[in-house]
Amino acid sequence: MDFKYDVIVIGAGHAGCEAAAAAANLGSKTCLITMDMNKIGQMSCNPAVGGIAKGQIVREIDALGGQMGLVTDETAIQFRILNRSKGPAMWSPRAQCDRAKFIWSWRERLENTPNLHIWQDTVCELLVENGEVTGLVTVWGVTFKAKCIVLTAGTFLNGLMHVGRHQLPGGRMAEPASYQLTESIARHGITYGRMKTGTPVRIDARSVHFDQMETQDGECDFHKFSFMNTSTHHLKQLQCWTCYTNEEVHRILRDGLPDSPLFNGQIQSIGPRYCPSIETKIVTFPDKDQHQLFLEPEGSSTNEYYLNGFSSSLPWEVQWKALHKIRGFEDLHIFRPGYAIEYDYFPPTQLHHSLETKLVSGLYFAGQVNGTTGYEEAAAQGLIGGINAAHFVQGKEPLVLQRSDGYIGVLIDDIVNKGTREPYRMMTSRAEFRLLLRQDNADQRLTPIGYRIGLISQERYDALLEKERLVAAEIDRVQHVTMGPSAPVLALLEKYGTAPIKNSARLSDLLKRPQLSYEALAEIDPERPDLPQDVQEQVNIQIKYAGYIDQQLKQVEQFKKLEGRLLPMELDYETIQGLRLEARQKLNLVRPENLGQASRITGVSPADISVLLIYMEQMKRKH
Repeated sequence: MDFKYDVIVIGAGHAGCEAAAAAANLGSKTCLITMDMNKIGQMSCNPAVGGIAKGQIVREIDALGGQMGLVTDETAIQFRILNRSKGPAMWSPRAQCDRAKFIWSWRERLENTPNLHIWQDTVCELLVENGEVTGLVTVWGVTFKAKCIVLTAGTFLNGLMHVGRHQLPGGRMAEPASYQLTESIARHGITYGRMKTGTPVRIDARSVHFDQMETQDGECDFHKFSFMNTSTHHLKQLQCWTCYTNEEVHRILRDGLPDSPLFNGQIQSIGPRYCPSIETKIVTFPDKDQHQLFLEPEGSSTNEYYLNGFSSSLPWEVQWKALHKIRGFEDLHIFRPGYAIEYDYFPPTQLHHSLETKLVSGLYFAGQVNGTTGYEEAAAQGLIGGINAAHFVQGKEPLVLQRSDGYIGVLIDDIVNKGTREPYRMMTSRAEFRLLLRQDNADQRLTPIGYRIGLISQERYDALLEKERLVAAEIDRVQHVTMGPSAPVLALLEKYGTAPIKNSARLSDLLKRPQLSYEALAEIDPERPDLPQDVQEQVNIQIKYAGYIDQQLKQVEQFKKLEGRLLPMELDYETIQGLRLEARQKLNLVRPENLGQASRITGVSPADISVLLIYMEQMKRKH
């Protein structure tokens, strides 16, 4: 007996959940296959969503019609905006979540999504005919037929865990690895490699002396992840805590390095540079006498805490001894030690920007199997993979976001063009148009796209249009209201430490002063309307940074000119005289769709792009 579906999603992590929900919500008959239905949306490492650049991704997922922002808001136990001291391009939302409630929130959503079935099993074989995916087989011998498959297996493909010299097969602690599937995929010419990640110790809060630590409070204003009109806080908001390593801790860790899989040759694969283990930190920064750690709750009704910053694969005894030398941990009890895990991934240069593989039609990869790290990066890829799988089935053009559209576009363009020699993590510095790609305006950038493809409802789209109308009207009003040097105005300017005015000034000009804000000017602006807080925030940002935003919009126009110069997919770069050898090899490997993409491939120089421009002009004249 065969099961037949339009789209099958393998794996129910953050990528798989978004992929399955998107494909089903777009009308495709979808099946989500997972090894354990009780681990749907499991937060394998830190039970937190967002952070620097990652928070922008989650808001973009929500703006497109994905689910991660809604699930996070429902289960958040602490919310903060990071980088408040910097400009709005750097503001990044982050939420600590209840791990168990996060899983059940996702499961409830998926179980009640039309067109979506869930099957608990492990996939072991991919079925391909004439270069097109046709289905799969599970370890229980069940055959599924499908027009599209989205692979989101995370760290489970031939997963191997390390604690000191001890090794244990598995995709996560106490969960089995997935075997045979990598080899089945590789038979069709798709290459694979190995990567490594890790996770810290889990701590029993009853054994912690919190009075010897510093508190880290959340925020309780209007900010949240989803742009939908939902409650800001559903659960009780909890504190996080900070503590520090010391020289004695570092000495114990250094003594344990001969038994560290990272330093004794046991682990050969590359781990994430921007989330290093504690043993890597003490080796890389030998002059630092302390490292900051963050003690964060795993949920609202558990004593389990996560020690952010203490990822390790050292022997458990070394971890235990070192931890007890940290102030506040003198009587510490732990639930389990940290560990490292190695797993298979597929270099993403083998993908189109739609995330479909170049060698097997109808097969999409999303998440850590593409060499990325982080829940947010995985969920973003899952959303795009699920959308494009549904589009493939329905005969529609794939959705490809440009670098100027959002961080999701930057993420996919980076991994497809440059590949991943180490686990890829999104950072604000990777986005050249980051002033335009702020977390606060993700709905204005991407909700029209979500509405066009069918993931955003008419009601939600109308709400966006009303928000944009209110913002535009208020910006126009502020630009036309003038203030004279009256006593109240001069008093306000003095209060905020900015220069007085001698003649009348527009309210918008005052707002551009760094010391002032739209909220501060309320004292001298009695005619201002009563507006929602997110509208007020937009007015403040758009006026204050108008000049910089205009400059970046011009840069985007230049960028789009290169993106518009299409390159034939069948072009043989070996025949183009003037291209360097490395450029020819990389261009033939990646097969860029346009000159803009070609310019971002590692190993392709500006001189190579000039050669391509000349070649394209010659071909144009011939035709």
